[in-house]
Amino acid sequence: MKLVIGWLYPDLMSTYGDRGNIISLQKRCQWRDIEVEIKSITLESKGEELLDCDFLFMGGAQDRQQKIVSEDLRTNKGPIIKHLIEGNLPGLFVCAAYQFFGRYYRSAEGEEIPGLGIFDLETVHPGKTKTRCIGNIVVRITNNSAKGGSASGGQLPITNYLVGFENHGGRTYLGRNLKPLGEVVVGYGNNGEDRKEGCVYKNAIGTYLHGPVLPKNPHLADFLIKLALSKKAGGEVELKKLEDSVEWKAHESLLAKLSLKGNKNE
Repeated sequence: MKLVIGWLYPDLMSTYGDRGNIISLQKRCQWRDIEVEIKSITLESKGEELLDCDFLFMGGAQDRQQKIVSEDLRTNKGPIIKHLIEGNLPGLFVCAAYQFFGRYYRSAEGEEIPGLGIFDLETVHPGKTKTRCIGNIVVRITNNSAKGGSASGGQLPITNYLVGFENHGGRTYLGRNLKPLGEVVVGYGNNGEDRKEGCVYKNAIGTYLHGPVLPKNPHLADFLIKLALSKKAGGEVELKKLEDSVEWKAHESLLAKLSLKGNKNE
């Protein structure tokens, strides 16, 4: 089976090394002899090019790039992306991309940049009144905090930690009906106030975790690969286990640094 990954705006929305997420997905597929195609979706791409994608990814950027991409999303690709996400296409959207999928992002200067309105959330930059949310972050995932989509309609089958690094000025606030990805153990998360991080909507995940997030969290990477393949196959797909001790050492080392006990998913 071939997995087509649509990488949204790799030339503009990849400020914080989030291309590592693409590499992780690609390699974890290839190590299992799963053919994978990375399709770059740029400003010049037509929205119809998204229709044969099995998974979407978009990373973070600064305000200038966000404004450029926001205009293209609203006028060209946004309706197709919304159609795909509402149709349960899996995706991972990090930092600025996470913000884009909400109703709007209000900059430090008070300029309101409209979002796609897919996620029931809004993001506001408080300006100089608060410091940036920056540093190592650990999130505890529980089935009570994140009810995600899957090929079988089940819950997000990750009950342990996610680790990463966050660096954002905006504060994101979830709507009443939107579930968080998890609960913050160390760090700021969505806004530094309610101890929530990210969101899960249908088969899409939004998060502030850089690092990048997938190389340090192989259980999340495999969940997303399995989700995409299962949707494409029309039924549950099992993934071959990998020898990924190096990835787990990266995961566990951050937990140890923060005096947290690791708990690798088996």
